Amino acid sequence: MARHNETGRWGEDIAAEYLAANGYAIADRNWRCGHYEIDIVAYKGSRIIFVEVKTRSDNDEDPLEAVDKDKTSRLIRAAVVYINTYEIDHDIQFDLIAINGTSSDYTIEHIPDAFIPPLKTY
Repeated sequence: MARHNETGRWGEDIAAEYLAANGYAIADRNWRCGHYEIDIVAYKGSRIIFVEVKTRSDNDEDPLEAVDKDKTSRLIRAAVVYINTYEIDHDIQFDLIAINGTSSDYTIEHIPDAFIPPLKTY
């Protein structure tokens, strides 16, 4: 496995542990359908939360810079497929989690309700 894949997997593990410790019920990890992927699907209260996790090992890089318009658009499309596939009837939320550092020294930033999807058909 390439180093960036190992870093990403590690970051997703940290993010899932963080969410679980903060009252989120993890439903899926690395959910895929065709070319769509969702890092973490969780529930909290009456909401289904789709979480994008970005991890960087270099403290000079901001993981959130990788979440651009195209990335959010793909996450929204993936969420629509997930909701339709499982016939979900919950309020929807999109969160971002940024992890920066290494396993011995890292920071985690959680942005709940990071963005609202535009009113358009996907």
